[in-house]
Amino acid sequence: MSDSIKRPAIQSVSRAISILRCFVGSRELGLSEISRMIGLHKSTTAGIINTLKAEKFLEQNEENGKFRLGIDLFCLAVNAKLELCDVCEPYLNSLLEATGETVNLALRDGDSVVYVEKKESPHSMRICTSVGKRLPLYCTAIGKAILAFLDEAEVLKLFDGLTLEQLTSNTITSKELLMANLRAARKRGVAYDFEELEYGLICVAAPIFDKRGTPVGAVSVSGPSIRMNEQTRESIAGELLKTAGAICQEISRTAAL
Repeated sequence: MSDSIKRPAIQSVSRAISILRCFVGSRELGLSEISRMIGLHKSTTAGIINTLKAEKFLEQNEENGKFRLGIDLFCLAVNAKLELCDVCEPYLNSLLEATGETVNLALRDGDSVVYVEKKESPHSMRICTSVGKRLPLYCTAIGKAILAFLDEAEVLKLFDGLTLEQLTSNTITSKELLMANLRAARKRGVAYDFEELEYGLICVAAPIFDKRGTPVGAVSVSGPSIRMNEQTRESIAGELLKTAGAICQEISRTAAL
């Protein structure tokens, strides 16, 4: 049979793809919502969702029972050269050139961030992050830059019942202090990590917003404390604000996020 002859679609695959597409514009959806959106009976929809969960293409929020896109689906997108990385590439390169320190791009996944791009500093004492690495929101500049621009009620709910682990003596483990830190970050437009994740590491980050104005990721500049003095941090913060702003404008003109 010629490859030019159109073959019928496999129904189960088409239905699974339809379910995944329901999440365009929606972070979390319930079974009934998905069933209505794709026009299938709940039992049929549940069977496909369970398969997508088993393959880690979907995850379930244990608190409300709703579903969201899974990390394995995201990792496949990264391997396929995620459009966001294409959009950000020139801006990240310019930021690296302007600061001389390690530049990272990360996206939020629940109460964590996942690093999707990294530009290595040419200096010694480089930063040990890597594409695909997952780190907590509360003790990273990238995570706090995202949290700072979420609704405070959403942030409090996110950390309800969670213990903020003390990773260094500088880690903020009080939720009240964390919220005050986030308010200050929102006012500045950038967030800082002063050796809260790792001794000797200072990081500055600015949020990236999707087309709805939701903070979904952040771009950061990290370096050793011996190089990241106050003057350097202020200069980096200015560069980050310009870079994040340019990325958000580019996102608004493309299909990314």
